[in-house]
Amino acid sequence: MLALRREPGLGQQGMVTAEFAVVLPAVVFVLALSLGALGLALDQVRCVDAARAGARAASRGDSNGAVMLVTRRAAPSAALVSIGTSGDLVQVSVVSRPRVAGSLLPTWLRASSTASAAREPSDPQP
Repeated sequence: MLALRREPGLGQQGMVTAEFAVVLPAVVFVLALSLGALGLALDQVRCVDAARAGARAASRGDSNGAVMLVTRRAAPSAALVSIGTSGDLVQVSVVSRPRVAGSLLPTWLRASSTASAAREPSDPQP
């Protein structure tokens, strides 16, 4: 009688491929979320820097156009910038949606910062 021998592990090659095909989308999803979180953290730092720079410019007495220019240069692209004043206090706010994998993150998640500064006294003109 002739016996057929099978080598061990020969029939499991297809199983490994199927498991890999199931796990791969999950790994890609986690990687995309990680990149989105890292991008959001970088945007947060840029929002903080932009709001500080804008508040400094506004406290020196620069025009609103100059303050917007300084703030937008430091802010992430497509960030919303707002300038407000209250007495001797100026306030600059910068808000940005995540740019990397933003569609995977919740809509309420965003990078934002607000900086306030007191207006510097202007020198009297002679």
